[in-house]
Amino acid sequence: MSRPKPIVLLLLVVIVLGLVAQVVPFYTDWLWFGEVGYPQVFTGILALRGVLFLAMAVGVLLFLWANLTLAARTAAPDVLWELEDQLGLPGRVVIEPLIRRFLPVVLALIALASGLRATTSWGTILEYRNGGPFGVADPLFGRDLSFFVFVLPLWRLVYGWAFTLVIATIVLTLAIYVLQRSLVLTTRGPRLAAGARTHLLGLAALALALRAVGFWLDRFDLVYSPRGVVFGAAYSDVYGSLPVLGALAVLAGLCAVACLVQITRPGLRLILGGLLALGLVWVGGLGIYPALLQRFRVAPNEFVAERPFIEHNIRMTRQAYGLDRIEERVFPAEETLDARALERNAATIKNIRLWDPRPLLRTYGQLQEIRTYYKFTDVDNDRYTIDGEYRQLMLSPRELSYPHLQSRVWINEALAFTHGFGVVVGPVNRVTPEGLPDFLVKDIPPAATGGFPKITRPELYFGELSNEYVIVRTRALELDYPAGDKNVYTRYAGTGGIPISSWLRKLAFAARFGEVKILLSDDLTAESRLMMYRGIARRVRQIAPFFRYDRDPYIVVTPEGRLVWMLDGYTVTDRYPYSDPVPGLGNYIRNSVKVTIDAYDGAVTFYLADPGDPIVRAWARAFPGLLKPLAEMPAGLRAHIRYPEDFFAIQARKYAIYHMRDPQVFYNKEDLWAIPRRSIEGRDREMDPYYTIMRLPGERREEFVLLTLFNPSRRDNMIGWLAARSDPPNYGRLMVFDFPKQKLVFGPRQVDARIDQDAVISQQLSLWNQRGSSVIRGSLLAFPIEQSLIYVQPLYLAASEQGALPELRRVIVAYGNQIAMEPTLEQSLARIFGSRTPAAAAAPPAPPRAGPALDAGATPLRALGRQAWEAWTRAQEALRRGDWAAYGTEQKRLEEALRALAEARR
Repeated sequence: MSRPKPIVLLLLVVIVLGLVAQVVPFYTDWLWFGEVGYPQVFTGILALRGVLFLAMAVGVLLFLWANLTLAARTAAPDVLWELEDQLGLPGRVVIEPLIRRFLPVVLALIALASGLRATTSWGTILEYRNGGPFGVADPLFGRDLSFFVFVLPLWRLVYGWAFTLVIATIVLTLAIYVLQRSLVLTTRGPRLAAGARTHLLGLAALALALRAVGFWLDRFDLVYSPRGVVFGAAYSDVYGSLPVLGALAVLAGLCAVACLVQITRPGLRLILGGLLALGLVWVGGLGIYPALLQRFRVAPNEFVAERPFIEHNIRMTRQAYGLDRIEERVFPAEETLDARALERNAATIKNIRLWDPRPLLRTYGQLQEIRTYYKFTDVDNDRYTIDGEYRQLMLSPRELSYPHLQSRVWINEALAFTHGFGVVVGPVNRVTPEGLPDFLVKDIPPAATGGFPKITRPELYFGELSNEYVIVRTRALELDYPAGDKNVYTRYAGTGGIPISSWLRKLAFAARFGEVKILLSDDLTAESRLMMYRGIARRVRQIAPFFRYDRDPYIVVTPEGRLVWMLDGYTVTDRYPYSDPVPGLGNYIRNSVKVTIDAYDGAVTFYLADPGDPIVRAWARAFPGLLKPLAEMPAGLRAHIRYPEDFFAIQARKYAIYHMRDPQVFYNKEDLWAIPRRSIEGRDREMDPYYTIMRLPGERREEFVLLTLFNPSRRDNMIGWLAARSDPPNYGRLMVFDFPKQKLVFGPRQVDARIDQDAVISQQLSLWNQRGSSVIRGSLLAFPIEQSLIYVQPLYLAASEQGALPELRRVIVAYGNQIAMEPTLEQSLARIFGSRTPAAAAAPPAPPRAGPALDAGATPLRALGRQAWEAWTRAQEALRRGDWAAYGTEQKRLEEALRALAEARR
């Protein structure tokens, strides 16, 4: 008995390894989907991909086998043809056995590759099967938009598959005929056997018939034409390309018929004439004719010709991005704000954000990371009710950073260091006397003060930073948190993770992660559980890859003290007719999904946020049970739903253009807006939207809103602002406030320039920068208050050396033509509006020492407190003027008021 050849053994090993490489991820992912509670998504997608693979592979195999087998069995009509062959190929005696041997292998490989390629199109199939009507017709063909979003992509897909298969078959069939000498190049010209001629003409007829279908489908793609003054079919497309595409479809069909007729007739004149006519109409009708139409019919009076198509583009773009839902109001931007108005808007004032994420992250890192392996990567803005008061807070989770472990051995990364711990929380506007942020939650274990909920489950097993996997409930000591020189250890008590009690599961995960220690470690027990896909973005995307997700998940502390991540999901498409696209995204977007991820258990829940979106309804039908109604979200989480920043930024950029609904104004770009730009860290960048708590004009109470500003294009003054509401029952409502066009309202860049030109401020900044420190200028934010607008910018001071703490040292307030820079927000407001501000209770800056934080929105004190504040304010004004006599008088009054206040408190 002969031994197998080494090449056969090697091939078998490669096949086995390939099968293992496919089976192991499938098996472990199936276990994981079962753990997170969405096995129907995994099995549904897997089953559909399997059907697509089999259907495509079998279809391609049968079609190629029928045609290539027919070609291989077609004999040459004359043996002399082989002698006249000019290509110098080996004889048929040599070629035919090779074809019989390798043809099945080639066919199998082509079928396998085709099947694998088809499996990637499962999303298109599901949308086609489950898509419903939009209830809106496209302007050109009058079809419901579901045809373009759900139906046309499938037709395009099937057409592409079929046309590619037929063209590939023609090429391979030609190759067989050349090798078999049924097609020979001789000195007298090419010679083609009768059977081969019939076969090739039949395939050509099929290809041309498919191309006729392709031309017919190309008509619908005109609604995505980028050639006109706006996106979508323009004049030359509708009156030039559209009729030509119809003619080409008919002509290609006639050419297909000509191929069939040519089978019964000698020569190729009929088909060559048809192809020549098809080529001329193709080039002339789709290339030359639309260009001539554009130049001689459209260009001389472009607006008149393009007006209806501009109207289509405006209407469809506004619908696609939800801009048609924006409520428009007038904002007079008056300069009538006074201290009484500030008192009426005390809740807005006390929620003005003084801490920027960038310097705040540095400060958090220095004060609260505790150990080198803990990191703060992001600061989230949210709102909480603290002791009955609606406050905007900044939260940052303390995550475990594996690259910063001192020893990155397997037992540390997989068994011992498994989770981050806790969050830090602080008000957006509270500052200690040392210029550092005040904390409502800090330290390890997290200590909550000031009425903030106690965190009962601070462990972060799932977050934005993670490694591939960890294993919990093992014999190894699992670090909970450091406590001084010692560590506190824990044992995981949740339901997260995949049980790996069996030897088969250990083997599967060892193979998946390439780590034999999973199989051999004595630390693993029958209760051990493996957690993978711990990064929340990847975890959610693994379950539902058909949604797009926001870049910024945010952490929520529930009333029960658990940490839960919230993430916004989007439905998008690039098939919305006439809608202007966003590069890399598409031309339609809805924030239709809200996702929650428990930081301890990893439980993922998807909620349907926009039932009116046809795309999300299609996915809900495709996977029943995946999306829960938003009303089923726990009230403690529903209170923290916020309008997503990414979606808002896209809408704002589009609204800057598409607020112009008059076609003439739009065509001339007479009222084009832009997002303000500022120099941030040496780079010119668009201002980011920002969250704040404020009372919108005409509303009765404060609410959590997302704001952005608008400038006229290429100008720096402000023209309006856009607000997105996050609190129920008004969640999702957008309001734009337009400034009077005849009125000059300073924009952020102009306010920046005026701050730089202020002699006192400029001198102070230069002085600080020369003393071994660096001044960090925070975000310049605009806050609408009643019918007026104020700007606020914090200034931070940081030493130049590594690890310096940025400290809040000044707050600049700009209102109209007035600018004030003082140590606190209340002092800057008092400089401009007088002493009666909502922050009249805030004490003047104390010498640097530990003490309670200053609240920028504290309740006004009694008369003695006001007298002390007014005396101190007048003293500072006298000092600034150099009037030492007045300064001494006011200091005495301040002393008397403080003494009387101290006696009154006894």
